[in-house]
Amino acid sequence: MDNAELRRKVLTDPVHLLAFGFGTGLSPKAPGTVGSLVAILFGLATLPLPVVWQVAIGFAITGAGFWLCGESARRIGVHDHPGIVWDEIAALYLLLLLVPPSAYWWAAAFVLFRIFDIWKPWPIRDLDHRMRGGAGIMLDDLVAGLYAAIILIGSGWLLS
Repeated sequence: MDNAELRRKVLTDPVHLLAFGFGTGLSPKAPGTVGSLVAILFGLATLPLPVVWQVAIGFAITGAGFWLCGESARRIGVHDHPGIVWDEIAALYLLLLLVPPSAYWWAAAFVLFRIFDIWKPWPIRDLDHRMRGGAGIMLDDLVAGLYAAIILIGSGWLLS
């Protein structure tokens, strides 16, 4: 599928539009990083809500992501296409819920998450390559978020 056809599909099919982070996954450079910015926007938009609602939204976008990412990948015929960024959005949004809502902590969360998502230390790479469908697409990013959370929560504990 060429870029023009993919672009048309993403912008006209609600499944692809969501999986591609409202089109941010179409970025020619670093689509995962650009798509991750949507999580920051979600975080800012939901900041005024009670924590229980923020957590519910996090679980909802994560749960939906298992189907959404898998279905989008199936429809375009490419497992974990780089433009599918809903997994980054869900994982980073959950990570943001674990740190204080400040520019410093959110920037640190963003950077650490992107490092682990790109580097893919064990078992992230294995999850990405061995699991098929939405589970494989989502779980590698969720583990990258978990690694970032461990470092950030540990840092917060040491700094307090």
